[in-house]
Amino acid sequence: MFRISQFMQEITAPTPVGPRRNPPGPVVIWNLIRRCNLTCKHCYSISADTEFAGELSLAEVATVMDDLKAFRVPVLILSGGEPLLRPDIFDIAQRAKAQGFYVALSSNGTLIDEGNIERIAECDFNYVGVSLDGLGATHDKFRRLDGAFDKSLHGIRLCRELDLKIGVRYTMTQDNAQDLPGLLKLIEDEGIDRFYFSHLNYAGRGNKNRKDDAQHQLTRWAMDLLFDTCLDYQQRGLHKEFTTGNNDADGAYFLHWVRRRFPASAEHIAAKLVQWGGNASGVNVANIDNLGNVHPDTMWWHHTLGNVRERPFSQIWSDLSDPLLAGLKQHPRAVEGRCAGCAHLARCNGNTRVRAQQLTGNPWAEDPGCYLSDEEIAA
Repeated sequence: MFRISQFMQEITAPTPVGPRRNPPGPVVIWNLIRRCNLTCKHCYSISADTEFAGELSLAEVATVMDDLKAFRVPVLILSGGEPLLRPDIFDIAQRAKAQGFYVALSSNGTLIDEGNIERIAECDFNYVGVSLDGLGATHDKFRRLDGAFDKSLHGIRLCRELDLKIGVRYTMTQDNAQDLPGLLKLIEDEGIDRFYFSHLNYAGRGNKNRKDDAQHQLTRWAMDLLFDTCLDYQQRGLHKEFTTGNNDADGAYFLHWVRRRFPASAEHIAAKLVQWGGNASGVNVANIDNLGNVHPDTMWWHHTLGNVRERPFSQIWSDLSDPLLAGLKQHPRAVEGRCAGCAHLARCNGNTRVRAQQLTGNPWAEDPGCYLSDEEIAA
């Protein structure tokens, strides 16, 4: 995850540069249930509105949670499917809060209503994230449900009214990019605390015509818009968090943006990006799916490291006998192609790796999702 707002603040209020440090344990994104009331186009868990057999029981969840706490995991992101469809979701959330985790709820927002908002507030979630794929009809088309946008926005407003920290997650494609400016305006108009921009984790694009590639050009436009909007909010004294995910080339692209706009700050930003260290899949980010399978992150569901019913998460995450996990934990990673010669490898860490694996079968090949030109990766 690249925290745009944090790095933007470094321009006007720089902090000392320190060594790169990993947190004591990884952030765990926990898909507690696969069932969902929606069938979204870009769902990584391929959820549906049906029961999925073999999911962890409440007792098993509690056992895993105890191990995560002992392993010094700081953050639990409770996800799905739609986690609000799990009957014991509030019991799980309250237990996690009682153990001292930072607890986030990742929802599509359509099920947040007057009937459960008090229960949600009682859980005292540190953060509630709701997915929006655009405005109105665009969102409804992606979510394949008429009225989904209005329901999600209603849920967002209910959370805001009870002073819950609320954020919007957005995955950009060529079919919804036109709504990005409007979404950013919605963030301000609705008093939403955070905007998370997720790159589409596609795997079918290589290194041809990178400068003219439509998807890459669209990505560059979106990032410029996010940087400019974040800067504008900061200059106006509006506290909004802007973050991106699934493409750690964002850090290097931000450095080039700083070199153009704030050249006096470029050296400091370059050093802070090295301190950040780039992609953290398999290191500072982990995923447990609804069946208890452990993955390097949510985009690696096709690669299982182990199952928490058979071994504790702490043992699975520390076992470097799995070549992929060992390679992900290596710093710098043994990446190939243009990634190997990139001047920003220490800042990007080779990006998500899953795109390269899906396209070529080699997780260490160059990332086809990198939208920087050859000139930009050279300096």
